[in-house]
Amino acid sequence: MDSLDSVGAVDQSVAAEAAERLRGFRGELYGCLGPRADELFELTDALLCADGPVRTLVGLCLTPEHRRGHGALYDALNHGQVDDDRLRRALVRLPVPRMFGGRIVLAVDATPWLRPDAPTCPDRLFCHVYGRGRLREADQQIPGWPYQLVVALESGPTSWTAALDVVRLGPADDVTAVTAAQLRAVLGRLRTAGHWQVGDPPIMVVLDSGYDVCRLAFVLADLPVHLVGRLRADRVLLGPACQRPADGPGPVGRPRRHGTAMTLADPATWLAPTTRSTTDTPRYGQAEATGWDRMHPRLTHRGAWAGHPGTLPIVEGTLIRLQVEHLPGQRGAKPVWLWSSHTAADSDDDLDALAAEVVRCWQAYLRRFDEEHTIRLFKQTLGWTAPRIRSPQAADRWTWLIIAAYTQLRLARPLAADLRRPWERPLRPDRLTPARVRRGFRYLRAKTTQPASAPKPTHPGPGRPPGVTNRHRATRYDVGKTVKRDTERSRDPQVRG
Repeated sequence: MDSLDSVGAVDQSVAAEAAERLRGFRGELYGCLGPRADELFELTDALLCADGPVRTLVGLCLTPEHRRGHGALYDALNHGQVDDDRLRRALVRLPVPRMFGGRIVLAVDATPWLRPDAPTCPDRLFCHVYGRGRLREADQQIPGWPYQLVVALESGPTSWTAALDVVRLGPADDVTAVTAAQLRAVLGRLRTAGHWQVGDPPIMVVLDSGYDVCRLAFVLADLPVHLVGRLRADRVLLGPACQRPADGPGPVGRPRRHGTAMTLADPATWLAPTTRSTTDTPRYGQAEATGWDRMHPRLTHRGAWAGHPGTLPIVEGTLIRLQVEHLPGQRGAKPVWLWSSHTAADSDDDLDALAAEVVRCWQAYLRRFDEEHTIRLFKQTLGWTAPRIRSPQAADRWTWLIIAAYTQLRLARPLAADLRRPWERPLRPDRLTPARVRRGFRYLRAKTTQPASAPKPTHPGPGRPPGVTNRHRATRYDVGKTVKRDTERSRDPQVRG
């Protein structure tokens, strides 16, 4: 009996802490809103309390939590204000999920807000999409606004992430430069909030194949960060150059900077692996990871390296080949090539640490797909890209409201009940999805603070004060049918004349 009471006390304390944290974030969110703050806050609550997915922006006016008209809604998005810097600091001050026994793992990915039918919208650029329209298996370039999202990943079978930052990419922006600046700002806020201190393991950042992970590793070399990025299967990497012997005759000429070339698509050119490990996974079957230490690409004075002064650097890392037995549904799986900025020395202890780090790298990369689930929730459930907004500034405000709404769902996880459909299977409290937490947020909202003030009355004013008469009588105009005439006077020809 005492053990049950202790468990109940722990659950109550966790729930009370979660309720207090949710209440504090809602108050901080209201403080981040400038003009039209009441409407923007009620619009966020309408996102959380609407029944079903958000299809249209004006449809949120039908929710009871939205007490204003649709005119105020559009006016707030077009002319309101959201202090994004303060909101970024508020997001970082919240608890950040961790992996691998207390290590922070971040994921970076870009997603487009497609606007092909809006030629007058500024700052559009061509966004790469795949599998749209009739050409299901072809890549396409469609105009839109690309947004880059940075989230913190969780461990275990869950699709929850912690959104920390988002930026919109402009037509003249360099993706690598914007990503480096965004990661540098996020890491700085994490250190300021106390989530990372000197002596902690480096923060791991996972990226997809669309990013230049080698250049990011060179630009962010001064930060405690460990980058893991996916490579295309047609890349060519080089091994370390052979060292000249300290004594005795050696080769004549300039020392070589690169070693043997390794073509990823040609197994005949593969070098001897440094590490090899096999892990059993419940979702993908047996996973085999092979690692090659100190592999680097051949850089040239083109593209991002065109203006680099002097000799181009050698950015070494660990090349990883991941081969799983099958994908979910017993589908065939192709190998995945990863590049990690972490390297090891020649000692046996470092090689063992490298083998463990290789396993953590591919496990973190597989958790990167949780960010895609978050983006899918933004678009399909919360209606991120549903409004036809003309201004990119209004799109930025709407994006931050989406992130604020999702953060409230994450904070309400310990408080939510499993409101499932009759055909859905029940889930444990720690396995609730964001969509199920959203179903019961209306009841949780009633227990939190409501900083938004009530709308002003819209009925007509009191009119002229009593006892005050008009000094000038209104002019009356004879328009025929609306004015009664004296029939006798009108028949007199003298009067008519």
